[in-house]
Amino acid sequence: MILHELIDYPTLRVIWWVLLGVILIGFAAMDGFDLGTGILLPFVGRDDVERRIVINTVGPVWEGNQVWLILGGGAIFASWPQLYAVSFSGFYLAMFAILFALILRPVGFKYRSKLDDTRWRSAWDWALFIGGFLPSLIFGVAVGNTLAGVPFRIDDDLRIFYDGTFFGLLNPFALLCGLVSVAMLTMHGATWLALKTEGEVRARAVSYGKRAALATIALFALGGVALWLFVDGYVITSVINPAGPSNPLLKTVEREAQAWFANYGAYPWTLIAPALGFLGPLVVWALIGSKREIVTLAAGMVSAFGIIATVGVSMFPFILPSTEQPGASLTVWDASSSHQTLFIMLCISLLFLPIVLAYTAWVYSILRGKVGREEVEGGGHAY
Repeated sequence: MILHELIDYPTLRVIWWVLLGVILIGFAAMDGFDLGTGILLPFVGRDDVERRIVINTVGPVWEGNQVWLILGGGAIFASWPQLYAVSFSGFYLAMFAILFALILRPVGFKYRSKLDDTRWRSAWDWALFIGGFLPSLIFGVAVGNTLAGVPFRIDDDLRIFYDGTFFGLLNPFALLCGLVSVAMLTMHGATWLALKTEGEVRARAVSYGKRAALATIALFALGGVALWLFVDGYVITSVINPAGPSNPLLKTVEREAQAWFANYGAYPWTLIAPALGFLGPLVVWALIGSKREIVTLAAGMVSAFGIIATVGVSMFPFILPSTEQPGASLTVWDASSSHQTLFIMLCISLLFLPIVLAYTAWVYSILRGKVGREEVEGGGHAY
């Protein structure tokens, strides 16, 4: 027996679909509070010292957290090459905007305190706000477009053509999903600041966190209603072989109203995902002002898990539907890398992922504790 045949092809495809979700959730859970902290920076910090406190809560960890984004891009490239081809070429301008905003973060961290000038520092504070707000919004817009479908087509030679525009991505449903993302990550950033700060900064973070939690619940519910009423899902109408070749053109697909809700009826246990999407913000709203700071931070992560998992569960087995050529829609069963490639990648992931997680846990244990005025004003290593 060839080694990679120890796990059959359909199972490996599902495993990598799950792992892609895990990476996206890991990014939202870990780097999400960095983005949320940037969004809150101009509002929870009223003077220079308070804003430096906020920056120093994420300054030592943001680089490690952003590795999840790199992992996501690498996983898509290696395990779902056709998804990579459509998304990274069709969403090119959106990706550029995200990268521009993310580049503002390290530049802002390093240069903000180079000059003791109020206008200089205020400008960099708003740059850090943009570095948190813009990626949060665009990531949500991307999810909204994934649910609604993307205008691409595939010819008989399996060449992929994207026929959309950047402004076409900014449709009302996608923007609503963007607001869900902004509210969720703002809430998550508030839970981090409630854990890492004290005094007036913490009090303001708690106040904004409660409002962001309620906004997350309301917008998530509104997104579900909009998905039911205005967004068609997709259904495979032909026989498909889960172990077949990676050729999306070997099936037929039709658009159908409420199709994205079919999995919940067929598999009621999947309702756990949207339930957690509502439960997480509810727990944050109830506990963010209390001393259960770790529980509150975990609830923010549960919210990210529930909301992102809801999208994946709703769409399965679709990964990226096509509005222009529904039969070319990418699914778990026909858009992956080869059997051998997925197996080798799985072995590498099982070897190195526990190391990464253990190291991350160790770093956070070393950096535990709150950031206060004394540390910022007197610490030689403070931002």
